[in-house]
Amino acid sequence: MWQIYDDLINEIPEELTVLECMVGASWTLVRSEQGLGIVKTIKGGKQGSELSNISGMQLKKLAEYSKSWNMLEASLGMAAINSAFNNSSQIMDINGERMLESDNPEKYNAFKVLEPKMKGKKVAVIGHFPQIEKLKEICELSILERDPQQGDYPDPACEYLLPEQDFVFITGTAFTNKTMPRLIQLSRKAQIILVGPSVPVSKILFKYGVKLIASFVVIEQQLIWKAVQEGKKMNIFKSGGKMVCIHLCSQALRNEK
Repeated sequence: MWQIYDDLINEIPEELTVLECMVGASWTLVRSEQGLGIVKTIKGGKQGSELSNISGMQLKKLAEYSKSWNMLEASLGMAAINSAFNNSSQIMDINGERMLESDNPEKYNAFKVLEPKMKGKKVAVIGHFPQIEKLKEICELSILERDPQQGDYPDPACEYLLPEQDFVFITGTAFTNKTMPRLIQLSRKAQIILVGPSVPVSKILFKYGVKLIASFVVIEQQLIWKAVQEGKKMNIFKSGGKMVCIHLCSQALRNEK
């Protein structure tokens, strides 16, 4: 079950170190020489922390805490992973081209990108994303949520619903709370899309059956740092970063060159 985590951790260069980190109310940040990683702050889990003197720690060592059952430690571990992966050079490695920017925020919205293909299909979304209910107009939508809102399914329903789906969108926080391996396993008959800033931008994910990565890359580190300090939530997407959307076919085309 840990293989997907180990594969990501093993790809982190040994020489990278943690320059600084911050655990905010909504987001956790880890900065290294490679970039600034951001993930949703998750609390709870096992009590007590073994972490200390994080600044100066080897980035790969902090990334190993992504497997911790203390969720704050796990948040820092995943932010360390994203510090290594979520940057423009990684996108170039996958796509074979520079990261494209757009003034249209919907251009790299995975739900919008795949909307034409989802018409009339069974679609499950892990995590209650903003305005996700609109998809009910075009598909048979099931929303699964750890803290269900009206109409949502509780997350244990994944065992019953996911094997029947055509498309499954999974929030990146599933890496932090350790449900990602099982969710991917249950969704193997579906098109799997990983969504949100907590998703590592890594071609490693494609070998686990993921078809599309929709994540976030920090462009202006100081703006993001300030936004997290000020406790911003969704505003983070307008505070120094870009949404990216990378399809499996991008890597396939890269391999053919």
